[in-house]
Amino acid sequence: MKKLLPYLSLALVMAWVVLVLASWLLSATSGGEGTRSLLSSEGIRYFLGGFVGMLQKPLLIWLLLLSLAWGCMRGSGIVGVLRRPVGYRQRQALALLAVILLVYVGVVALLTLPSHAVLLSATGHLWPSAFSHALVPIVAFGVIVLSVAYGLVSRHFQSVSDICQSATQGLASAAPLLLLYVLAVQLYESLRFVFIFV
Repeated sequence: MKKLLPYLSLALVMAWVVLVLASWLLSATSGGEGTRSLLSSEGIRYFLGGFVGMLQKPLLIWLLLLSLAWGCMRGSGIVGVLRRPVGYRQRQALALLAVILLVYVGVVALLTLPSHAVLLSATGHLWPSAFSHALVPIVAFGVIVLSVAYGLVSRHFQSVSDICQSATQGLASAAPLLLLYVLAVQLYESLRFVFIFV
Protein backbone atom coordinates (compact mmCIF):
# COMPACT_ATOMS: atom_id res chain seq x y z
CA MET A 1 0.00 0.00 0.00
CA LYS A 2 2.82 2.42 0.85
CA LYS A 3 4.30 2.01 -2.65
CA LEU A 4 0.95 2.61 -4.34
CA LEU A 5 -0.11 5.53 -2.13
CA PRO A 6 1.78 8.29 -3.98
CA TYR A 7 0.51 7.11 -7.37
CA LEU A 8 -3.09 6.72 -6.21
CA SER A 9 -2.99 10.12 -4.51
CA LEU A 10 -1.50 11.76 -7.60
CA ALA A 11 -4.09 10.09 -9.83
CA LEU A 12 -6.96 11.37 -7.66
CA VAL A 13 -5.53 14.90 -7.55
CA MET A 14 -4.94 14.93 -11.31
CA ALA A 15 -8.48 13.62 -11.93
CA TRP A 16 -9.83 16.45 -9.77
CA VAL A 17 -7.76 19.07 -11.66
CA VAL A 18 -9.01 17.67 -14.98
CA LEU A 19 -12.57 17.77 -13.64
CA VAL A 20 -12.19 21.43 -12.58
CA LEU A 21 -10.94 22.43 -16.04
CA ALA A 22 -13.48 20.23 -17.83
CA SER A 23 -16.33 21.65 -15.76
CA TRP A 24 -15.28 25.17 -16.72
CA LEU A 25 -15.10 24.26 -20.44
CA LEU A 26 -18.34 22.26 -20.43
CA SER A 27 -20.32 24.95 -18.64
CA ALA A 28 -18.95 27.60 -21.00
CA THR A 29 -19.79 25.63 -24.15
CA SER A 30 -23.18 24.31 -23.01
CA GLY A 31 -24.35 27.63 -21.61
CA GLY A 32 -24.88 26.13 -18.17
CA GLU A 33 -27.22 23.37 -19.37
CA GLY A 34 -26.53 20.06 -17.59
CA THR A 35 -23.18 21.00 -16.04
CA ARG A 36 -21.87 23.49 -13.51
CA SER A 37 -18.38 24.90 -13.21
CA LEU A 38 -16.32 24.40 -10.09
CA LEU A 39 -14.60 27.70 -10.94
CA SER A 40 -17.85 29.67 -10.80
CA SER A 41 -18.84 31.55 -7.65
CA GLU A 42 -21.41 28.83 -6.93
CA GLY A 43 -18.79 26.10 -7.40
CA ILE A 44 -16.21 27.77 -5.19
CA ARG A 45 -18.83 28.35 -2.46
CA TYR A 46 -20.00 24.74 -2.74
CA PHE A 47 -16.52 23.27 -2.58
CA LEU A 48 -14.95 25.46 0.12
CA GLY A 49 -18.07 26.06 2.17
CA GLY A 50 -19.14 22.43 2.09
CA PHE A 51 -15.76 20.71 2.31
CA VAL A 52 -16.17 19.61 5.94
CA GLY A 53 -19.70 18.42 5.26
CA MET A 54 -18.46 16.40 2.27
CA LEU A 55 -16.07 14.47 4.51
CA GLN A 56 -18.61 13.80 7.27
CA LYS A 57 -19.71 10.38 6.11
CA PRO A 58 -20.22 7.16 8.09
CA LEU A 59 -17.36 5.61 6.12
CA LEU A 60 -14.87 7.95 7.79
CA ILE A 61 -16.10 7.00 11.26
CA TRP A 62 -16.04 3.30 10.35
CA LEU A 63 -12.49 3.66 9.09
CA LEU A 64 -11.40 5.34 12.32
CA LEU A 65 -13.15 2.81 14.57
CA LEU A 66 -11.87 -0.21 12.66
CA SER A 67 -8.32 1.14 12.67
CA LEU A 68 -8.51 1.60 16.47
CA ALA A 69 -9.79 -1.96 16.78
CA TRP A 70 -7.04 -3.27 14.48
CA GLY A 71 -4.37 -1.48 16.52
CA CYS A 72 -5.68 -2.94 19.79
CA MET A 73 -5.89 -6.38 18.22
CA ARG A 74 -2.31 -6.26 16.94
CA GLY A 75 -0.93 -4.81 20.17
CA SER A 76 -2.69 -7.39 22.35
CA GLY A 77 -0.88 -10.28 20.67
CA ILE A 78 -4.10 -12.04 19.78
CA VAL A 79 -3.24 -11.94 16.07
CA GLY A 80 -0.23 -14.21 16.52
CA VAL A 81 -1.90 -16.67 18.90
CA LEU A 82 -2.82 -19.05 16.07
CA ARG A 83 0.72 -19.11 14.66
CA ARG A 84 2.60 -20.19 17.76
CA PRO A 85 2.05 -22.49 20.75
CA VAL A 86 0.22 -20.89 23.64
CA GLY A 87 1.48 -20.80 27.19
CA TYR A 88 -0.34 -20.73 30.50
CA ARG A 89 -1.13 -17.00 30.38
CA GLN A 90 -2.39 -17.22 26.79
CA ARG A 91 -4.69 -20.14 27.72
CA GLN A 92 -6.08 -18.11 30.61
CA ALA A 93 -6.55 -15.13 28.30
CA LEU A 94 -8.32 -17.28 25.68
CA ALA A 95 -10.67 -18.70 28.34
CA LEU A 96 -11.50 -15.18 29.50
CA LEU A 97 -11.96 -14.17 25.87
CA ALA A 98 -14.53 -16.94 25.35
CA VAL A 99 -16.52 -15.79 28.40
CA ILE A 100 -16.43 -12.11 27.37
CA LEU A 101 -17.41 -13.01 23.80
CA LEU A 102 -20.41 -15.03 25.02
CA VAL A 103 -21.54 -12.17 27.28
CA TYR A 104 -21.04 -9.58 24.51
CA VAL A 105 -22.94 -11.63 21.92
CA GLY A 106 -25.66 -12.27 24.51
CA VAL A 107 -26.08 -8.56 25.25
CA VAL A 108 -26.23 -7.71 21.53
CA ALA A 109 -28.74 -10.54 21.02
CA LEU A 110 -30.93 -9.19 23.85
CA LEU A 111 -30.83 -5.75 22.23
CA THR A 112 -31.85 -7.11 18.81
CA LEU A 113 -33.72 -10.43 18.95
CA PRO A 114 -36.84 -9.87 21.10
CA SER A 115 -39.85 -8.53 19.21
CA HIS A 116 -39.67 -5.06 20.81
CA ALA A 117 -35.89 -4.88 21.18
CA VAL A 118 -34.24 -1.50 21.60
CA LEU A 119 -32.11 -1.68 18.44
CA LEU A 120 -34.88 -2.77 16.07
CA SER A 121 -36.67 -0.33 13.78
CA ALA A 122 -40.16 0.92 14.59
CA THR A 123 -41.53 -1.86 12.36
CA GLY A 124 -39.48 -4.53 14.18
CA HIS A 125 -36.88 -5.15 11.46
CA LEU A 126 -33.08 -5.31 11.67
CA TRP A 127 -32.56 -3.57 8.32
CA PRO A 128 -32.80 -0.59 8.35
CA SER A 129 -32.66 0.00 12.10
CA ALA A 130 -30.46 1.37 14.84
CA PHE A 131 -28.71 -2.00 14.83
CA SER A 132 -27.83 -1.86 11.13
CA HIS A 133 -26.55 1.71 11.52
CA ALA A 134 -24.46 0.69 14.53
CA LEU A 135 -23.15 -2.65 13.21
CA VAL A 136 -19.60 -1.45 12.50
CA PRO A 137 -19.29 0.36 15.86
CA ILE A 138 -20.68 -2.72 17.66
CA VAL A 139 -18.10 -4.96 15.96
CA ALA A 140 -15.26 -2.48 16.52
CA PHE A 141 -16.15 -2.03 20.21
CA GLY A 142 -16.34 -5.80 20.66
CA VAL A 143 -12.92 -6.29 19.06
CA ILE A 144 -11.44 -3.56 21.26
CA VAL A 145 -12.91 -5.04 24.47
CA LEU A 146 -11.76 -8.57 23.58
CA SER A 147 -8.30 -7.38 22.55
CA VAL A 148 -7.77 -5.30 25.69
CA ALA A 149 -8.91 -8.17 27.91
CA TYR A 150 -6.62 -10.63 26.13
CA GLY A 151 -3.71 -8.19 26.19
CA LEU A 152 -4.06 -7.51 29.92
CA VAL A 153 -4.31 -11.17 30.93
CA SER A 154 -1.52 -12.30 28.58
CA ARG A 155 0.65 -9.37 29.77
CA HIS A 156 1.06 -7.84 26.32
CA PHE A 157 -0.51 -4.75 27.86
CA GLN A 158 1.18 -3.69 31.08
CA SER A 159 -0.61 -0.36 31.49
CA VAL A 160 -3.23 1.97 30.08
CA SER A 161 -0.40 3.64 28.18
CA ASP A 162 0.26 0.38 26.28
CA ILE A 163 -3.41 0.15 25.31
CA CYS A 164 -3.51 3.75 24.09
CA GLN A 165 -0.27 3.29 22.18
CA SER A 166 -1.57 0.22 20.36
CA ALA A 167 -4.80 2.04 19.46
CA THR A 168 -2.89 5.02 18.06
CA GLN A 169 -0.62 2.67 16.10
CA GLY A 170 -3.80 1.35 14.49
CA LEU A 171 -4.68 4.91 13.51
CA ALA A 172 -1.16 5.41 12.14
CA SER A 173 -1.47 2.27 10.01
CA ALA A 174 -4.74 3.60 8.58
CA ALA A 175 -3.27 7.03 7.72
CA PRO A 176 -2.77 6.15 4.02
CA LEU A 177 -6.42 5.12 3.80
CA LEU A 178 -7.46 8.40 5.43
CA LEU A 179 -5.53 10.37 2.79
CA LEU A 180 -7.14 8.37 -0.01
CA TYR A 181 -10.54 8.83 1.63
CA VAL A 182 -10.21 12.63 1.66
CA LEU A 183 -9.05 12.77 -1.98
CA ALA A 184 -11.64 10.29 -3.24
CA VAL A 185 -14.54 11.97 -1.44
CA GLN A 186 -13.66 15.44 -2.72
CA LEU A 187 -13.42 14.06 -6.28
CA TYR A 188 -16.75 12.24 -5.92
CA GLU A 189 -18.52 15.27 -4.47
CA SER A 190 -17.06 17.50 -7.18
CA LEU A 191 -18.39 15.12 -9.84
CA ARG A 192 -21.82 15.26 -8.22
CA PHE A 193 -21.74 19.05 -8.24
CA VAL A 194 -20.55 19.40 -11.85
CA PHE A 195 -23.13 17.02 -13.26
CA ILE A 196 -25.93 18.45 -11.05
CA PHE A 197 -26.59 15.51 -8.78
CA VAL A 198 -26.70 17.78 -5.70
